[in-house]
Amino acid sequence: METRTQREIGQVAREAGEQLEGAASEMMEKGRELGARVSSALQNAKANIQEKTVAGAKATDRTIRDHPYESLGIAFGVGVLIGVLCARR
Repeated sequence: METRTQREIGQVAREAGEQLEGAASEMMEKGRELGARVSSALQNAKANIQEKTVAGAKATDRTIRDHPYESLGIAFGVGVLIGVLCARR
């Protein structure tokens, strides 16, 4: 035979369980929304980095084609500098 207190405790436990399920599902939904926003931000950042990289590569190519001898001289100088620094160790 169930007493009134036991029924009340059971009812409180059921209500707490329902509230916990509701809170868990709300947290899961917020997590999904946050994941979608982070994914979107990462996609935008990736596209932005790709655009800047391509633009930088095109600008470098244009500069090298416009000034081939200067580019060779700079590359040679940097190579000599790196060689000297590596030989010192």
